Amino acid sequence: MRQKFVLIFALVLTSTSLLNSQGFLKVKGKEIVNGKGEPVLLKGIGLGGWMLQEPYMLQLSKVAGTQTEIKSKITELTGEENCEKFYRSYLNNMITKRDIDSLKAWGFNSIRLPMHYNLFTLPIEKEPVAGQITWLKMGFELTDNLLSWCRKNKMYLILDLHAAPGGQGNDRPIADVDTLKPQLWESDANSQKTIALWAKLAERYADEEWIGGYDLINETNYKMEGNEPLKKLFLTTTQEIRKVDKNHIIFIEGNQFANDYTGLTPPWDNNMVYSFHKYWNPATIETIQRFLDLREKYNVPLWMGESGENTNEWFKAAVNLFETNSIGWAWWTIKKIGSESSLMTITKPAGYQKVIDYWAGKGPKPTVEEAKATFIELAENVKIENCKINYLVLNALFGK
Repeated sequence: MRQKFVLIFALVLTSTSLLNSQGFLKVKGKEIVNGKGEPVLLKGIGLGGWMLQEPYMLQLSKVAGTQTEIKSKITELTGEENCEKFYRSYLNNMITKRDIDSLKAWGFNSIRLPMHYNLFTLPIEKEPVAGQITWLKMGFELTDNLLSWCRKNKMYLILDLHAAPGGQGNDRPIADVDTLKPQLWESDANSQKTIALWAKLAERYADEEWIGGYDLINETNYKMEGNEPLKKLFLTTTQEIRKVDKNHIIFIEGNQFANDYTGLTPPWDNNMVYSFHKYWNPATIETIQRFLDLREKYNVPLWMGESGENTNEWFKAAVNLFETNSIGWAWWTIKKIGSESSLMTITKPAGYQKVIDYWAGKGPKPTVEEAKATFIELAENVKIENCKINYLVLNALFGK
C-alpha cells in the first residue's frame, strides 16, 4: 500500500512539474518559441552594474575608467580587506530574490545577466600555471542563485559575457579593459579562456530550461578585417558548447557595438539568434531595417539585447517599434546612482561626493573610517528596498 502511495505521489509531482515547465526556448524560423511551440516575445532587463561596474553607473566616469580602476582607488582609501568586504556586500545586496520577484510582478519575463569573467576564472596573468584554467566559486554561485529565483518566477535567464578575458574592444568601461595587457583579440590564451568559460557554463546549465540562452560576447568594438577573428571565435565557442549542450539558443552580436554583421552570416547553428543593440537614434523602422532584412534573408529570429539611456517618450516609442516587428528586447539598465532613466535609482551615500572630489583632485583625502562608512552605505543603498522605483520608466516600457 505504501509503495502504491509513493508511486502515485511521484506521478503527481512529475505531472505538476510538466505542467509548470515551458521547455527550452528554441528557434523556429523567424521566431523564438518555448517547448510547446508557442512564440515567446522576450521582455527583459539587463542587470548592468552588478557583476560588472561601469563607472558611469556609479557617477565615477570622471575619476575612473574601468571597474579595475575603481577597485584600485577604493583599496587605496580603505585597504584591501575593507575593499573586498565592500564588494562581497555589494554583490550580495544589489540583486536579490526580491528584485527578481518584483521584476516578474512588473511584467518582465526575462533577465539578461552581464557577466565579468573574473568572477568565474582568474586572469591569464594570474594563473599559477600558464595555459591552465582556475575556476572561482563566486560567479557560479551568484548565477546559480539568480537562476533559482528566475526559475521560481518562470523567467528566462540569458547569460551575457559582458567582459571577456582581456576585453573585447576599445571602449574600456564596457569590458573593464586594461590597455597595458593583451586584449582578447591579441591573445590566444585569452581566446582559449573565453571558450573554456562558455564550455563550463554550458556543461553546468545544459539541462536548465529557464536558461534562455547564451549571449556569447557583448558589444565587440575592435577593428578587424571582415570580422574574421570574431567569426572564428564564435564558431569555435559554438562547437565547444554543442559538445555538452544541444538545448540552448546561442545569441550572436555583431562587431561595432552589436551592429556590424559583416562575415557573420549565414547562421552556422540551427538554434541561433542575431542580437542587435540600439542607442541614441530615432525609434523608426528605418533604423532597424538592416536587421529586419537579415531576419528575412536568413529566416532567423532577432533579439534587441540592449537599449535605454534616453527619455521615457523614446523608451515607449522604441518598445513599440520592437514589438510591432515581433522583436523581443532587454532594457538597460536596472539600477544607477542618481539617474531616473534606469529602472531604479540608487541613493548617493552621504560621504560619496567627498570621495569623488578627492579622486578628482578637488578635495581632501577622506579618512579610512570615512571612506569605509561611505562604501558600507553604498552596499546597503543598492538593495531594492533602499532604491527609488522609477514607475514612469516601467509605464513607458509596458505601454501604460
